[in-house]
Amino acid sequence: MDYIKSLFNKNFLEYASYVIRDRAIPDLEDGLKPVQRRILHSLFEMDDGKFHKVANVVGHCMKYHPHGDASIGGALVVLANKELFIDKQGNFGNIQTGDAASAPRYIECRSTALAKDIFHNPDITAMVPSYDGRNKEPTAFRAKLPVVLLIGAEGIAVGMSTRIMPHNIREVIEAEKACLSGQKFQLYPDFPTGGLVDVSGYEDGLGKVLARAKLDTSDEKRIVIRELPYGSTTESMIASIENASRSGKIKISEINDYTTDKVEIEIKLQRGVYSADVVDALYAFTECEQSISCNLLVIRDNYPVIMTVSDVVRDHAKRLVKILKEELDLEKANLTERLHMRTLERIFIEERIYKKIETMKTAEGVIKAVMTGFEPFRAELVRDVTEDDVERLLKIPIRRISLYDINKNRAEVEEIKARIREINRLLKNLTAYAISVLDGILAKLDPAETGRKTRIDRFSKVDVKEAVTRDTSLRYDAETGYLGTSVATGAEILKVTPYDRVIVMRRSGVYTVMDVPDKLFVDTGMWYCGFSEKEVLSKVLFTVIYRDPKTGFPCIKRCRVEGYILNRDYQIAPDGAEVLFVGTKDKFQFTVTYVPKPRLKTLSQNFKAQEFAEKGLKALGVRLANREVESVSVEEGASGGSAAAGKGRATAKRERELFDEIEPAAKKSTGPKAPAKAKSGLMSKAAETTAKKAPAAKNAGTKKETAPKAAPKKKK
Repeated sequence: MDYIKSLFNKNFLEYASYVIRDRAIPDLEDGLKPVQRRILHSLFEMDDGKFHKVANVVGHCMKYHPHGDASIGGALVVLANKELFIDKQGNFGNIQTGDAASAPRYIECRSTALAKDIFHNPDITAMVPSYDGRNKEPTAFRAKLPVVLLIGAEGIAVGMSTRIMPHNIREVIEAEKACLSGQKFQLYPDFPTGGLVDVSGYEDGLGKVLARAKLDTSDEKRIVIRELPYGSTTESMIASIENASRSGKIKISEINDYTTDKVEIEIKLQRGVYSADVVDALYAFTECEQSISCNLLVIRDNYPVIMTVSDVVRDHAKRLVKILKEELDLEKANLTERLHMRTLERIFIEERIYKKIETMKTAEGVIKAVMTGFEPFRAELVRDVTEDDVERLLKIPIRRISLYDINKNRAEVEEIKARIREINRLLKNLTAYAISVLDGILAKLDPAETGRKTRIDRFSKVDVKEAVTRDTSLRYDAETGYLGTSVATGAEILKVTPYDRVIVMRRSGVYTVMDVPDKLFVDTGMWYCGFSEKEVLSKVLFTVIYRDPKTGFPCIKRCRVEGYILNRDYQIAPDGAEVLFVGTKDKFQFTVTYVPKPRLKTLSQNFKAQEFAEKGLKALGVRLANREVESVSVEEGASGGSAAAGKGRATAKRERELFDEIEPAAKKSTGPKAPAKAKSGLMSKAAETTAKKAPAAKNAGTKKETAPKAAPKKKK
């Protein structure tokens, strides 16, 4: 087992490292994933200025990428649609509509001049053997721009993931120039699909952004989508609008897609509905608004690192200076070698050193004679003469010697020396040289094609609870005990939305906060049902009258529900207590009827609920009397409304008298579109009917409705 465990740990670690470094996460140095790097390397190797069949490029790339043609072809199409590094010819799909590209045998591509300028410099690029050892591939290109910010990236590895937003290439170059100059800079995403973006929560690449579609509402009876948010296509956008329409969240009559090279989705509205009323619902319930979370995770020095956008720009500014220094040093070395050879050629031909080899019989003698011939001219040489130099001189054709132009040689030497002096000057001012290189790249970009596409704006995410209207009936059937929006019988107690939560108090005193149910059995005699928003629920004062489980004495508790866990059952009365009455009116009178006993003259007693103090939810109630309770009845209000005991029904007027309706709070919680008749909660008809069935007390001066009569305890 120890061997298996160690083997498993080793293999899993290797697999995780491979997925992180070689598949899913881009490298900071060139901003590419391995498959993208191998595609560009193949294009550079195949480059002859002409287009190549994508199928041929995929086949060539398979020498470096061991994961099959499908993954290479898909990655090539995605990279080509970035419109930066690959010229394309044919149908490469459409990022606006989501249409797929044609088969690789029908489409063609080649590397762009920008890709060669930024990536291609094999002389300073480190190479490693490919997976089969037959070829060499780059570990990472020495990119002159922070490509990871230009094209963005998404990837899921083992235990980590990355999501980097694309940025505008002109803005990235300007930011890097500002960084090299020691100035402040700020970068924000720019999406190829356009639209609007709120970057207030971007947090330099580690937060989130809100992307919105660009809506044309100039016609009040129709809405036209002109640009899409990042990550959406016309197909997915239309599907989301149709789903919202079917579920009744938005009211439209027709939707048409006229998209060609530009997005144009027309939404026609129903009669009596105007565009200003639908915009918020489109943002809330469709893909017209999307929240995109960012996580800038890259591979730096062979380790995954989370960075900010500013960190990437600063890091790449240092890399750019280093790359340019290496290029200048390499060019200077090549020019110095070239100058040395041109000097040797001039002396070799002008001083007729080649004549000294005519009498030599051996190769060693020839080499020695040539090297001896250069001794008088040592001061003119760049460095000492080597045998390799002699070999190159001896390969000069006789024709070239006879036609040698000394003036042309001297002009070339002067040109080389001038370039070397220029390189020495640049090496002393690398930062300024780096800025000039960036300016040169910027000058090659077409402003019309590389301008910002996404407009930066300030807006807040539309809450679905605010955008939806409370127009769904929540019904309770007192006979069957079912509550829900799909209950066809019974009485309507609230107008709700699918995003509301309600509190339901059953006749046993158990209450639960839940999402609006479709159809749920809550038992007959439900005491209360109302909205559970904390700002609404905290204003509801519950008055609970219950029978003590040990003594049978009546107790009262007045409390509020201020906290809860969703879908968890709570008991509003002490364990084992029998709930006799629950109400939410601040002030009312009630009568307690006691169990008849010998020598007991007073069989009922009146109380005022407002005389009892409010307590905590978990506190015990206050004892009303030291007598066993038989029933509780609540007096009719002074408005003159009557309720006949045993009739099994209650009027709306009586419901308003017994239970407060917190309409202002309910309106506030539903937003500006909530209907005025939304109620915070109503007592169910069954609960009120149950409260009326007990007989009226004999000595009561008014008509009363009573809670269910409790069975008297048997005497031993």
